[in-house]
Amino acid sequence: MTSAKVIRVAMLGCGVVGTEVARLLREQSDDLAARIGAPVELAGIAVRRPNRHRAVPAELLTTDSAALVESDVDVVIEVIGGIEPARGLLLTALNAGKSVVTANKALLAECGHELYAAADSSGADIYFEAAVAGAIPLLRPLRESLAGDRITKLIGIVNGTTNHILSAMSATGAGYTEALEEAGRLGYAEADPTADVDGFDAAAKAAILASLAFHTRVTAADVYREGIAAVTAADIAAARVIGRTVKLLAICERVTGADGSRAVVARVHPAMIPDDHPLASVGGAFNAVFVEADAAGQLMLYGQGAGGAPTASAVLGDLVAVARNRIAGGHGPRESAYANLPAMPMGQAVTRYHISLDVADRAGVLAKVAAVFAEHDVSIATVRQEGLDGDASLVIVTHEATDEALRSTVDKVAGLPMVRDVASVMRVEGDP
Repeated sequence: MTSAKVIRVAMLGCGVVGTEVARLLREQSDDLAARIGAPVELAGIAVRRPNRHRAVPAELLTTDSAALVESDVDVVIEVIGGIEPARGLLLTALNAGKSVVTANKALLAECGHELYAAADSSGADIYFEAAVAGAIPLLRPLRESLAGDRITKLIGIVNGTTNHILSAMSATGAGYTEALEEAGRLGYAEADPTADVDGFDAAAKAAILASLAFHTRVTAADVYREGIAAVTAADIAAARVIGRTVKLLAICERVTGADGSRAVVARVHPAMIPDDHPLASVGGAFNAVFVEADAAGQLMLYGQGAGGAPTASAVLGDLVAVARNRIAGGHGPRESAYANLPAMPMGQAVTRYHISLDVADRAGVLAKVAAVFAEHDVSIATVRQEGLDGDASLVIVTHEATDEALRSTVDKVAGLPMVRDVASVMRVEGDP
């Protein structure tokens, strides 16, 4: 061991992830000390209700989080989530020169620039591998390993709850409500699943990914968001007919306009992807992110995207990194936002649609529908029509067009007298 210095650690929060972090710090203390070059001491854990944390030594628990952060500690680990009080506590730590390890994607997506600025002014570190995709080494490769490359696109499954629900719907034919209830019984969905199923969790993660990949400050407000509540068993079946599967995707792209201007598009929404796409086989609560870069080509990172132990693994990896930096007298990567690219509105993003229409089964219907597509300069790739007792189902897959043009087309088609209902609209992604 090269140093006698003890790295003192304060932890904020002791839920599922925090409990695992505390356990691993105790059980792996000798290995961690050998890897870092100094012993690690857990100085205290701030919680709201100490009597609820019986797996943790009582002498470590405190309800005074501010005093713990201001005490003689070197590193603050934050696993409480939310914006406040996490934001204030971490700013206090960073301004005092204490390194920070956080798993808080909402905070990073909302206030990351403040945390970076505080870290820069004091020379402290801020690491956050656990904020996106649990145990998967994802952010550090984007931040460091691919720092010399030009990333053009990321497309990924970054929320395990929604992926479990959609996988169950695909495997069993269940509807959304039934699959959500089952996910709750199995512990994959929270009692209030809003953050997951409405896409808020994935949108925060997409903001972090886009910021790192494209050297631009992207916040959750810049990310277009749709959840999975409107996905039906019929949508899953329709995808299967055309050799696709439905996933909730986080998509981040660096795009160049016709005038040469560059921008970033970040979006979260359900989409149909080809069955042979690497992401199509990602089932259950697993996460995966597909990266496209100029020199490296195509990469995919896959693994456990959530859970106490997997997320704690990422937290401890960051702890080792910041502790080594403190021992060596250096620091890790800083914010890279030099590109300062604007966020492109979703309406200007280029995508494709799968549209199911219930129409009257009579001559000329397809021609009138096709005329609306032509009017909006949207090209039809495939069309399938099936009739039954005066009714018909018309299924159209488009070529690429702006989302605004596609949405306007659907709105105009919905108003045609022979169109009885727009049964579903879903984006199509993942083609070469």
